[in-house]
Amino acid sequence: MAKLYYEKDCDLNQLNGKKIAIIGYGSQGHAHAMNLRDSGCDVIVGLRKGGKSWPVAEADGFEVYTVPEATQKADIIMILINDEKQAAMYKKDIAPYLTAGKAIAFAHGFNIRYEQIVPPADVDVFMAAPKGPGHTVRSQFVAGKGVPCLIAVEQDATGKAYDIALAYIAGIGGARAGILETTFKDETETDLFGEQCVLMGGVVQLMKCGFETLVEAGYEPESAYFECIHEMKLIIDLVNKVGVRGMNYSCSDTAKFGEFYVGPKVLPDDMVKANMRKALDDIQDGTFAGRWIMENQVGRTFFNSKMKQLAEHPMEVVGDELRRNMLWGDKLDMDDMSN
Repeated sequence: MAKLYYEKDCDLNQLNGKKIAIIGYGSQGHAHAMNLRDSGCDVIVGLRKGGKSWPVAEADGFEVYTVPEATQKADIIMILINDEKQAAMYKKDIAPYLTAGKAIAFAHGFNIRYEQIVPPADVDVFMAAPKGPGHTVRSQFVAGKGVPCLIAVEQDATGKAYDIALAYIAGIGGARAGILETTFKDETETDLFGEQCVLMGGVVQLMKCGFETLVEAGYEPESAYFECIHEMKLIIDLVNKVGVRGMNYSCSDTAKFGEFYVGPKVLPDDMVKANMRKALDDIQDGTFAGRWIMENQVGRTFFNSKMKQLAEHPMEVVGDELRRNMLWGDKLDMDDMSN
């Protein structure tokens, strides 16, 4: 079983006298910076000069520097910009200013796993990866709670990388919930697989097909939206809290019978697993990473066209209208979707 750590295993004093540079001030960046500062850490922010986040970070009370300046000033450099932008920024603005004994950190292992970033041997390399979006990392911290985190150490040049990584995660609140030990390789491959096959690729495709099937059969789009999309949250919230059996307990026997009898017909195990296995193979051998790197090099034509198609899909149009006109739930605690 993977090793778990909690607050008792973390010593925030490991960060005493160390300056932490948070590179990027988006979803994760603002949460890490604010939580660490509230934990008593010395935090600065590194950004592109003239970027829209610069005045936001300054308004939040942080000293803001260019990335090269922040790298030179800091002992720990946490990179929290988009995966596809990290390698170029690292080579230009961080690598020339890394000196022995510093630590470079990540919240996702993509660029280390696929060797887009290769740090020098005399620096620590660790991962502090919250398993939740930045706004949740912040809101849970403010509420006195935390978001579970993953920890991994790729390179322990100083002999203290694990202690520093545990202290960092405690500083952002993760130790309040629990810290799971992993590796950069395993985190990257399982994270990509989960996103592609289940959490986003699988769930979104399933909801879209369900919506389209009902609409094509003559049912009102609004009814199709409620049944195939809106209610997804209700089911997943139950699974998150009490597991699949607990979710089943809250649903009718008719629904459970449909789960057992019809579900495997819609998603046959052999077919689904074969497709998932191919997706996992592409992740493990670097095929997917190569496609994503190339997609960014050629102007994101496929990616941008798919984003446009999604925005224009009837399930999104109907969903936008329903959410504007129906009174359910509180205001979303969510980052600006335009980022």
